[in-house]
Amino acid sequence: MLGTMTTGRPTRRRPRRRAVLVVLALGAVVALLAVAGVAWRFLRPPGPRPLFQLPVACGETWQLGTYPGHDDYDVDLFPKRGEAWGRPVLASSAGTVTVAGINGSLGGRTPDDPDGPRGRGGGYWVKIDHGGRWETQYLHLLEPPLVREGQRVARGEQIGRVGSTGNSGAPHLHYEQRRGREKVETWFDGEPSGITHDDTEYTVTRKSNNCAAARP
Repeated sequence: MLGTMTTGRPTRRRPRRRAVLVVLALGAVVALLAVAGVAWRFLRPPGPRPLFQLPVACGETWQLGTYPGHDDYDVDLFPKRGEAWGRPVLASSAGTVTVAGINGSLGGRTPDDPDGPRGRGGGYWVKIDHGGRWETQYLHLLEPPLVREGQRVARGEQIGRVGSTGNSGAPHLHYEQRRGREKVETWFDGEPSGITHDDTEYTVTRKSNNCAAARP
């Protein structure tokens, strides 16, 4: 009988195969953890409502309103005195800018040509994440936002100027508050605005307390 012949070289196929399996398993675990992290961000309950302030200069009085077809909880802001064009738009609360750009198309309405062609959507706009799954949105700004994505802003910090870009008939600020990605009734300085649906035209007047002394 012939004896079993060997080359004297140890086989490395199994260790290599085992290493590949370990790497694949680790990759799968990391992927699952990442997915779980993203899911938790969206599924966790919202935190307490920030003390939002009107997104306009301290002491100014503005009219807040809605109209049929505007969409529930949406608020349009117009100053009670003076020209709306170019008024400062301020952050309602501290947070991180998540969007600063163009929503839809700009159109051609400017202070020099207020009856120019309308655009689509929100025009120049900004979104701010305030933590606890709370968010605010600011639409129809006059020009490119004064902030950039990823920037941290303080309450009362200027983020843009009132304009009429996008689908806008006149210079104003379209404003929204969102909780857990859903629009909710806007609150300012601890009080509800009263704008909850767009079944009928509704307006209310509020004075801004978005003042330096009130910032955290």
